[in-house]
Amino acid sequence: MDDVEVRELRYFRAVAEELNFSRAAERLGMAQPPLSRAIRLLERRLGVQLFERTSRHVELTPAGNVLFTESAKALDAVANAVRRTRRVAQQPPALVVTAKPGVATELLRRIADAYPGPVEIRVSGFGEQVSMLRDGRADVALLGCPGDHGDLDVEVLFTEPRVAALSFRHELADRSALTCADFAGRPTPCWPDASAADRAYWAGQDVTGRPVTPGPVVHDSAQLLETVALGQAIALLPVSFAEWHRRADIVYRPVGDATPYSLALAWPAGARDLRIAGFVRTAAEVSDAQPRPGAVQAG
Repeated sequence: MDDVEVRELRYFRAVAEELNFSRAAERLGMAQPPLSRAIRLLERRLGVQLFERTSRHVELTPAGNVLFTESAKALDAVANAVRRTRRVAQQPPALVVTAKPGVATELLRRIADAYPGPVEIRVSGFGEQVSMLRDGRADVALLGCPGDHGDLDVEVLFTEPRVAALSFRHELADRSALTCADFAGRPTPCWPDASAADRAYWAGQDVTGRPVTPGPVVHDSAQLLETVALGQAIALLPVSFAEWHRRADIVYRPVGDATPYSLALAWPAGARDLRIAGFVRTAAEVSDAQPRPGAVQAG
């Protein structure tokens, strides 16, 4: 079988997404007959039928569905390889590191200042760091609560306890300390695209095994704090976050049995870039010298 070309995969995906040869050809900026010929040639090369075609209807065959899923991975890999290659060709190539705003970016700035080579810091949103590593937009990421990412190498810099954030009017605000069981049945903020494991962790139900009660969807720290201050949800947060965000309308209480929060560097597994190794060493040194957050007792 001849090798399949990237161009053919792009043609195939356009037809598969549009399920219409005319619209796909228009989207690709080409005439329909050459597109139809290209798809027939691809089918001959693969020895399978990719589309069921009638004069009024186009749909993917089972084989076409498989190629649709797998071709996305292949095209992403090509795009990522091109992106990384172009970045390495920069003179001098800057190591691109990313973190979400707040404590993580502050620590990242200190690491970058101590690292001898050029560093470009890119601020990213919640949960975006892993995708930036995978698609080549970043070389290293600072992750909070790193999960099981088999395609990434991870170096934990430090762990810290977590505390409950509540409105000062909340019925639990008068207690000196809470447990994860106190979160059961109470709404907690929801981050978009968070996994079930992440939702359980942020609601303390990774400890109790109870269902998570979803609260309002939040997209950043400011929105999360407003949700808590309004009494719409309670949150389980790293103690460093609480120290950075003291407010008169929010109280913080220790949660002794909560799974600790970890802050870690992550990078693509098996990476041979010596800059990454140097950056990780620098991060460990800076982190070891940094004072650790303490327990927050009051709002």
